[in-house]
Amino acid sequence: MRVAVAGTFGPIHDGHRRLFETALERGDEGVVVGVTSDDLAQETRHEPRPIPPASKRRARVREEVDDLNRWNRAVTIQRLTGRYEIISTEPAIDALVVSPETCGEIAEINRRRIRNDLAPIEGIVVPYVRAEDGERISSTRMVRGEVDEHGTLTDESA
Repeated sequence: MRVAVAGTFGPIHDGHRRLFETALERGDEGVVVGVTSDDLAQETRHEPRPIPPASKRRARVREEVDDLNRWNRAVTIQRLTGRYEIISTEPAIDALVVSPETCGEIAEINRRRIRNDLAPIEGIVVPYVRAEDGERISSTRMVRGEVDEHGTLTDESA
């Protein structure tokens, strides 16, 4: 199965690592990691926050994926400039790894794939990784200084 995972990935945390690891585990025919462009990263934020430049995020994703790739999967990192780019037009992708936050997008992706005469993809939903306080770890919480990349509460959050 060829598996994709996509996101902003800045800064990276254990929730992202779980997404990458799931994609690597399931992607025996390869893994595509889509990293949002700078414009798309800002456009898709629920609330404004600083986001590292795309070049730095892609380099960091490469490091993380290489560290987690105990299956020696072939991994391609691609730039995303549109929300449904790659996944709705690439026939060789069989599944998309998503968080509960984005699992609702699978239906729209499959509508677009069918319009493009492509087979629907499988959605692989990975549960959130929770911080010490029981809330999910997120890049936004990290930027705010609430948690570190592993979900440990910081002094600033007290």
